Amino acid sequence: MRKLGILGGMSWESSAVYYRALNEGVRARKGGLASARLVMSSVEFSEIASMQAEGRWAEAAALLTQEARGLEAAGAEAIVLATNTMHKLAGEIEAAISVPFLHIADALAGEIQRKGSVKPLLLATRFTMEQPFYRDYLKTRHGIDTLVPDGAGRTDIHRIIYEELCRGIVSPASKARALEIAARAGGDGVIFGCTEIMLLLSAADFAVPTFDTTALHIAAALDFSLS
Repeated sequence: MRKLGILGGMSWESSAVYYRALNEGVRARKGGLASARLVMSSVEFSEIASMQAEGRWAEAAALLTQEARGLEAAGAEAIVLATNTMHKLAGEIEAAISVPFLHIADALAGEIQRKGSVKPLLLATRFTMEQPFYRDYLKTRHGIDTLVPDGAGRTDIHRIIYEELCRGIVSPASKARALEIAARAGGDGVIFGCTEIMLLLSAADFAVPTFDTTALHIAAALDFSLS
């Protein structure tokens, strides 16, 4: 079993899901008392959130690359960045380490293609929905086009993520609003493109295929660790 380095804390709510699911996945695949070989760095999210909001991406990149190098020094044989939004800095992180970087959008793309979705809806933070790094990665690397909600929808999804889900708050009213936004936007699939979205929504809420980036990323990390 190869050791995984989890770069998390963005937010810790979803990082806890990564930790639990990776251990459950190893136990399911190997049986008995087996558990995952992990080393984790959990950053202080309020600092990262301020950097995001203020556009201090170079400062965020410096922090995350330092943390990724620390994980590698601690024996990590691959790095898993447990957040969609901060994959904006995937290139900088990958360039700073010598072990594989397991990109969340690669895991996502394989499942979109497997299920035959042509233009899925992306629900995520405003950064992920509006900036080109994520949607362009899916398009240029995998030939996948994505839709996003309208301006009001993007604002509300972003607010729900930062003001509620990242604080462990799951509101029925916010779920109803997210479903309304998704229905209005359309698409032949729905990408849960923030690692907290799955706290609010599930496949059972939709008639079209859904793509839980957290679960897909974890499955790819398990494949790497146990291969």
